[in-house]
Amino acid sequence: MRLFDFSLKVNGFDIDKAKKVLAEIQAKSDLDFETYIKDQKKAIITYHLEHNSFYKTLGTSIDINDWDSVPIITKRHLQQPLEQRLSDGFTPKNVYINKTSGSSGDPFIFAKDKWCHALTWAEIMNRFGWYGIDFNTSKQARFYGIPLDKKSYYKERIKDYFSNRYRFSVFDLSDAAFEKALAKFKKSEFDFINGYTSSIVQFAKFLKQKDLVLSQICPNLKVCIVTSEMLFDVDKSLMETYFGVPVVNEYGASELDLIAFQNLKDEWQVNSETLYIEILDINDNVLPYGEEGRIVVTSLSNKAHPFIRYDLGDIGVLSKDSTFRKPILKKLIGRTNDIIVLPSGKKAAGLTFYYITKSVIENDGNVLEFVVEQTLLDAFKISYVGKSELSEAKKTVITNEVIRYLEPNITITFEWLEKLHRSTSGKLKQFTSHLK
Repeated sequence: MRLFDFSLKVNGFDIDKAKKVLAEIQAKSDLDFETYIKDQKKAIITYHLEHNSFYKTLGTSIDINDWDSVPIITKRHLQQPLEQRLSDGFTPKNVYINKTSGSSGDPFIFAKDKWCHALTWAEIMNRFGWYGIDFNTSKQARFYGIPLDKKSYYKERIKDYFSNRYRFSVFDLSDAAFEKALAKFKKSEFDFINGYTSSIVQFAKFLKQKDLVLSQICPNLKVCIVTSEMLFDVDKSLMETYFGVPVVNEYGASELDLIAFQNLKDEWQVNSETLYIEILDINDNVLPYGEEGRIVVTSLSNKAHPFIRYDLGDIGVLSKDSTFRKPILKKLIGRTNDIIVLPSGKKAAGLTFYYITKSVIENDGNVLEFVVEQTLLDAFKISYVGKSELSEAKKTVITNEVIRYLEPNITITFEWLEKLHRSTSGKLKQFTSHLK
């Protein structure tokens, strides 16, 4: 039995039809594909202007034939009761409901109609299929958070069972926990690993300490797919070495869909079939391929709730090699609220700081993971988990390296911790600015 498909159908998600429709979209010629997407954009705006009172108040100046007249929706717009944002005929009882993780600082509850959510799963299953993964038959080793209260805990375990996956909690990354994980890999025929980047990196470091290659222990293993957190080249190399399989980078948003997925040519291919992606400047103008700006996304099929020109809160660049049908995400820089502001007025993406310190701080194998916080205009704190405290000499090297890349007169403090704070979902926020 195709248990995963069956579980979707039981919950009202017509996955068979969704797969068929997605295949039809993918089979269109380039010209027909472009026409189809333009028609879908116009149709979803028209629908919400007619059937969604929340969107009517936002879209009073929309010219249906002028895409630039369509307003940008931010997460702040959506921080009001869900019932006030649902379209006519939709209620909390007949839609898919979830909550964003809040990693951007602006969590909210969202809804998708069941057809939209079925298309989301069709898209995900299609992309994982590039690497020989079938959700109905391929067993997943899942590195995610899990609720700690009994009712929610067992609910997730039941969902995992029907989804043919085993969950390793990311709230315990100790050697003892990884020993248990390793034992599970030895006796389970896992086909793929999926989960949060930072926790899977820690598992790879554990394997490195033991000089083990996971695919030799678990021969079924085909691929590792990481999501939700930044993937650095040095970590990708480490994982591929000690997992013995390709590491694939996924970028998505729970309120939308899978946004980009690394294809077999090592390109971060954007989902242009169920979403419409734009890169905008600070004045909401569309930027050409190759230029850095805000990632703004339109869900082309969600009738229950409008996500039209929705500012995701991320900054990225579409490659100059992109086409309408096949946009390529060249770079995901970070979140708009994760910007370093320096005393001179200079600005930089928060992950710039992270790139600078990562190679210096981790190259001796002492520091397992770390996060960076900006506490004042000229002050940063590095919190880290390590086998021992950093020496004063090492702290000086790191401080000097940061100053060399950013600017002088910056103060760096260090905090040695047993465990880093993760969000309730288990994600690790790698850079945080506390500036107002």
